Amino acid sequence: MSTPAEYYRSLPPVCKTYGVACLMTTSAFYLGLFEYYSISLDYGLVLKHFQVWRLITNFFFLGPFSFPFAFLLIIIAKYGVALERGPFDKRTADFVWMLIFGALSLLVMAAVPFLSSPFFGGSVVFMMVYVWGREFPNARISIYGVVTLKGFYLPWAMLALDLIFGNPLMPDMLGIAAGHLHYFLTVLHPLSGGKFILKTPLWVHKLVAFWGEGTQINSPVQRDPSTSVAFRGRSYRLNGSRTSRSNSTPATNQAGADSSAQQPADRGDGSVAFRGKSYRLNGR
Repeated sequence: MSTPAEYYRSLPPVCKTYGVACLMTTSAFYLGLFEYYSISLDYGLVLKHFQVWRLITNFFFLGPFSFPFAFLLIIIAKYGVALERGPFDKRTADFVWMLIFGALSLLVMAAVPFLSSPFFGGSVVFMMVYVWGREFPNARISIYGVVTLKGFYLPWAMLALDLIFGNPLMPDMLGIAAGHLHYFLTVLHPLSGGKFILKTPLWVHKLVAFWGEGTQINSPVQRDPSTSVAFRGRSYRLNGSRTSRSNSTPATNQAGADSSAQQPADRGDGSVAFRGKSYRLNGR
């Protein structure tokens, strides 16, 4: 069994960073370092007083310490990690772009008065659940050990649980809408013959490369330009002489000339003659 530290180190970078950021935000709120309304989304304060941080901070508050808060963290650790390790394996930039696109979609939806909400962290988590359900539609899951159903129905089952527990449904429904929009533009529309119009932008690749975490296959940006570059200089022997292809004699062989110029002889029995130099045990 792994220790908590080993489990933490084994988590993929994006979900680990987002989960820790949400945990630290709630911890700071619990310690009284800020009031929740100072980081909530309010377009009036954003436009009139230029409090632009509200466009970002509202996605990192999952509520105070409570069972719903712990449940959302568990969803990130289970379904978000499964996404990052599964369909988005070695596609860190694409996974980051999915979260950014979902956040931008939620900000646009929040401009509609009856869809607005002070915090959209729960909607981002629910978007992960919806995308996971579409990527793993036949996975068997258990709801509290009572009901077993396929992964495709997981977001709708969780929506029904929120209805039973009296939790607001609007954040969950907005998360489903954002997740479906991303899945439609990246999977369903291209599969039906449409054009792939939601390509990960170059600046996201640069951001991930600057971050230095995760892996992105076929990335247009290299994390470290000095890595994976073939050596293009000249080769030298250990004694400092440059390699040569001229015909060699026994005297020049002792001076360190290229012995590979001599072609190996075929013995006729299918074996190949020794190609290197021979030395006596006394080093001569």
